[in-house]
Amino acid sequence: MADQQEASVTLPSDPVSVAAARRYVARVLGEWGMPDDTEAADAVRLIVSELATNSVQHTFGQSPTFTVDLRLEREEWLRIGVTDSHPRRPQRLPAAVQQDNGRGMVIIRWLAAEAGGRLSVTPTEDGGKTVWIALPWRPVDARTASTATGR
Repeated sequence: MADQQEASVTLPSDPVSVAAARRYVARVLGEWGMPDDTEAADAVRLIVSELATNSVQHTFGQSPTFTVDLRLEREEWLRIGVTDSHPRRPQRLPAAVQQDNGRGMVIIRWLAAEAGGRLSVTPTEDGGKTVWIALPWRPVDARTASTATGR
């Protein structure tokens, strides 16, 4: 296997694109060896959903598209990036704020931390940003591994 595998898709900043991004990521991860029915795959799909939703909802029409990048580095780290052309960094709402939405970054940070990963935000050359999540590569989660070994 190559030291790094990459995949990318650019989608319109439209709510229906969130599901398309999730399906794309699930397909690529399957090709890279992560079964669709694992906890790790569920976590990655949720992260992509939240990042894509943020890109669609919080760019206020200033980003006509968003891009999802996947990088598998040395079969050790999976990097998930969602890029849009809006300069505002994602905001985490205070816990005291009572809203039905706005908890996406809390969810993403928790999932990344739970998996031993991390979140970073980098500016793009055109004034936008990429929100990156780096996760240890675990194509088969503990539930699947214990089933396979009979434990």
